[in-house]
Parts: sequence; structure tokens; C-alpha cells
Amino acid sequence: MNIDLLKRLCETPGVPGNEDRVRDLIKAEIKGLFDDVREDAMGSLHCVKNGKGKSPEKIMLLCHMDEIGFLVSHITDKGFLYLQPVGGFDPRNLFSRRVLVCTDKGDLKAVMNPAGRPVHIASAEDRKRIPQPHEFYVDTGLGKATKDHVKIGDMVVMDEPFLEMGDKVVSKALDNRVACWLGIEAARGLGKSKPKAEIHVVFTTQEEVGLRGARTASFAVAPDIGIGIDVTLSCDTPGVPEQDRTTIQGDGFGLHIRDGSFIADRKLVEEFASLAEKKKIPYQRTMLRSGGQDGAAAQQAAAGARAIGITVGTRYIHTVTEMIETSDLKAARDILVAFLKSH
Repeated sequence: MNIDLLKRLCETPGVPGNEDRVRDLIKAEIKGLFDDVREDAMGSLHCVKNGKGKSPEKIMLLCHMDEIGFLVSHITDKGFLYLQPVGGFDPRNLFSRRVLVCTDKGDLKAVMNPAGRPVHIASAEDRKRIPQPHEFYVDTGLGKATKDHVKIGDMVVMDEPFLEMGDKVVSKALDNRVACWLGIEAARGLGKSKPKAEIHVVFTTQEEVGLRGARTASFAVAPDIGIGIDVTLSCDTPGVPEQDRTTIQGDGFGLHIRDGSFIADRKLVEEFASLAEKKKIPYQRTMLRSGGQDGAAAQQAAAGARAIGITVGTRYIHTVTEMIETSDLKAARDILVAFLKSH
């Protein structure tokens, strides 16, 4: 498995509206894999393998490029940066973080902390309170000179290394560079085979702030089948009731049936399940009470499409310790290749 590609994808900064670095990496990686590659007005990358015949079935894989992060919203006279989040953060995970401030003049290493008293002089009430994301600030160490480098709107991402831990990998931004990896590797897995369907692998923008790139891309493609590729919860960890675990790591890819944004097409669910069983690819059926993913945008675009989600169970989502099992990633790749070859 090409774990180096996943590492490079995860460590490349790209928050909603600022996916250009990730897009450039993908463009370099997919040379020769598609018949046509283009960018749309939202910055999504459309990659097409031509189908056979005059009106081939259109299958669309939606793989969002963005990660949760921040945009600089204010710079104080002393050089401290205040931020606005782009994507959903649990503020309990933001304390004392190392971050990367991405500017036109280069990237700056920095630290993030909440405003207020440190532990040695904090009151009992101070220690109980959890600050909200807008109360955190970033210190670049440059003081007043920060304004010479940073401007309002620059992106800030977490700055943590990609780790391999036994059969698992840990990184920021596995949500959703996992999907970018799967989109690339599924196309690579097709090799020289020529499916009947017209295959659109679209690396979308701004999913974390409302499926925005996927909506416009889906209207442009008007797919017959939309496959939202994403991570999903894997709460097979202490402190979570069994009924809320969603997936178990090591049990295969997630066949995503429902979340807060869509309900999968039943015939597609059964087709994927039958194919997985035939090919001996491990899978588990998944549902979420809330949340959403790009498959919903494909389902609802124009006259609509049959849609489903293919997911990889991930522990500690929306933190710098996101964790997947590599066998689940392999299973997701294998089922996508098998499905595309069958059409």
C-alpha cells in the first residue's frame, strides 16, 4: 500500500477555501490516470475516465480535499493572532497545540493557547471552564513583526507529524485525505481496464463547511450514481456505549447507509454488499445520527442520483490523533476498484 502518498496528503495544509496545495499534489500524482482533468470555479478537481458508447452511465466518486482548520481574523498590536474556525472543533482538543500559519511569504511555526491565566495562578473556577474556539489565540514568537508576515484570511492548521503505529496510522487530516488517497488509488487500481461507465473522480472543496464544492460539482456532472468517500466514526474505545461505536477498526470498510444528510439507495447498498461478499472484502454497515458527507450532494443534484457512502472507520475524528486501520483502508480501495470494474 502506498502509505507515503497518504502521509504527503495528510501533512499538506488545506482548509476550506484554501485547498490549492492539496489539489496541486493530487494533480502531480494522477498524471496519466485520466482522460480529462480540469478545475471548476469552486476549486474542485474533476478527473474523468471516458466510458463506452454514446450515453454511458456516469459514476461519480466524491473525495473532499479540505481539513478542519482556521482563518486569521485579527492581529493585535503585539502580534497575537485571533482566529475563526472553518470546520467543527471540540475546544477541549485545542489546548496547547502547535500550529502552522500559512502565509504568502512562507509558513510560520506557532503555538495556540486560550486567553486567560495559566494553571499556577488560575482560580478553581478558571480551571473548570472550557474556552470556546474564538477565545484561543496564536503566538508566532515574532511579536510586532508578525504583521509583516501574516494577513487577515491566512490559514492556520494543526502541526503534527504523520505516524505509523503497528497496523494503524495516526495523523491530522485523515478526514478527508483518506478519500483523496482512495480516489487516486482506485483510479490506479483500474489499470488499463476500460469500464463501460464514464467515471468521474472529483476532489471537492469546502465539504467541512457545508458540502459546497460537492454541490456545484454534482450539478455539473449530473451523475447516475454518486459515491461519497469519507471517514466515519470508530468509537470502539473506552467510555462509548456499544450502540454508538458506529464501526469497529479491523472489520472492513464502512458501507454507509444513513447520516443527517442522506439515506443511501437500497439497491446500491445490496449491490456493494453482494460484491464485497463475492470478492471476500470485509465490510460493515454504518449509520450516523447526524453529520453529513458529499454523497448527499450527488444524490440531490439536478434531477437526482442513486447514492451511497464508502467510509473508513476513524478513531478520534477532528483531532490531531485521527487513527485508521490500514486493512480497512485497503478494503475500501478494493471494493471501489471492484465496483468500477463491474460497471
